[in-house]
Amino acid sequence: MPKNKGKGGKNRRRGKNENDGLKRELQRKDGDEQAYAQVQKMLGNGRLLAFCFDGRTRMCHIRGKLRKKVWINTGDIVLVGLRGYQDDKADVILKYTPEEARLLKNDGSLPESATLNEGGEDNDVGDVEFLDVPDSGDEGDQVADQDRHYDISSSSEEESSEEEDDDEDFNEEDLAAGKHLKSTTKAR
Repeated sequence: MPKNKGKGGKNRRRGKNENDGLKRELQRKDGDEQAYAQVQKMLGNGRLLAFCFDGRTRMCHIRGKLRKKVWINTGDIVLVGLRGYQDDKADVILKYTPEEARLLKNDGSLPESATLNEGGEDNDVGDVEFLDVPDSGDEGDQVADQDRHYDISSSSEEESSEEEDDDEDFNEEDLAAGKHLKSTTKAR
C-alpha cells in the first residue's frame, strides 16, 4: 500500500485560501451572453435570485467551481452567464469583491442606482434591531425607592389632623345620604 505523503484529505484542502493574498485581474462581461447582477435572495441548494442590471430578475445557479469555496451573500455583485434557451434563468460565473464592484461602478459598467455591499460578508439586510427598553421590574424598583423617602416633620401632624376632620365630614355626609336613602326606600 502507498504511504500517505500529505496531511489530510480533500476537506483540509478545501479550507485553504491559497489565493487570499493575490490581487486578481478585473474580469468584465463578454458581450450579450453575460450580465452584471446583484443578489437579492439566497434560495438554497446552490440557487439564488438576482436582479440583473438589464432590468430582469433571474433565478441563478451557482456553478460547481464556486460552490462551498466562494460564499455569496445577499447584496453581492456577481457576473452571470445568460442562457440562450431560458431567459429567466442564469448561471453565476464570478463573485466580485467590494473593491472590484466599486471599480466597476466608477467605470460606469454598473448603474448609479446599484447599492454596493461595502461591508464585505456581514450585511444587515433583514436583521432585527432591538431597542433598549427598561424592564417593568426596574420601573417598579424606582417607584418603590421614591415611596420610601419621606420626611417626618411638624407639617405632617397638621396634615393628619386635617385628614381626620375630612373623615368626620365624610362620615356625616354618608350618614345624611344614608338617612336620605332610608327615607326613599320607605316611601316606595
